[in-house]
Amino acid sequence: MLERRINPEGRAATADVPRITVGGLRMAALDLEATADFMIEATNPDNRIGRPLYLTSANGEVLARCSTEPQTERLFRAADMINADGQPLVAASKLQSWFPLPERVATTDLFHYVARKAEAIGRTFYMFGASEEENAAAVANVRKLYPNLKIVGYSHGYLRGDALRAKVEEINALAPDYLWVALGVPSEQAFVEEYTPLLTNVGVIKTSGGLFNFLSGSRSRAPQWMQNIGLEWAWRTWLEPRRLFWRYLTTSPRAIYLLFSRQRPFNR
Repeated sequence: MLERRINPEGRAATADVPRITVGGLRMAALDLEATADFMIEATNPDNRIGRPLYLTSANGEVLARCSTEPQTERLFRAADMINADGQPLVAASKLQSWFPLPERVATTDLFHYVARKAEAIGRTFYMFGASEEENAAAVANVRKLYPNLKIVGYSHGYLRGDALRAKVEEINALAPDYLWVALGVPSEQAFVEEYTPLLTNVGVIKTSGGLFNFLSGSRSRAPQWMQNIGLEWAWRTWLEPRRLFWRYLTTSPRAIYLLFSRQRPFNR
């Protein structure tokens, strides 16, 4: 996939989206409601561009990894739009710009905004990723929350080779308006790059990280006060210390440095 700066289709489709550079990445300066509205409008037949729009999200860990991992940086720079999924990014933008990020756009919140709007007008979802058990539980809970939402298909993300390619072809045949891909960074971004040419009937691809784990109920969100002051990472580390402690220990200091020193995009 071409980088957005030399991708005329993506540039045209997102030309009206205001942006600000935070920590070296260009972020959409939209709140949750406006982001959901953009995603709804993007699936109108008159707004389709012949391939799915690629939307992803960045937090402090992503900033740190993009600054040290050229492949990860390239995958994020290819996105048509990047949302700020981290309260520290919002806080830093308010200190640095007269036009800051209006609020954190967490995928776990955005999903529900889009689901409510999609349910009302008949847009369709496909949910791809996580384990078979997590995926099925997430879909079941979403159907309870939004009984009129059209989920045209779902699959776990542990597919490789011919099985994965066959699944991609199946997804394209189902032609969902929204494909939610929850494989983790940077696997989900690499999936978008490799399979976008085969997903021409999809309207929007939104990378989703651990979204399905929250939808399934296997993981809980941090208390709202911790989210508001940017400490959701601490809550997650407390819940999963073996998996997350070293990750945050190595990426958080670099992310803080980037937030207050890098106000221009990475140049590679």
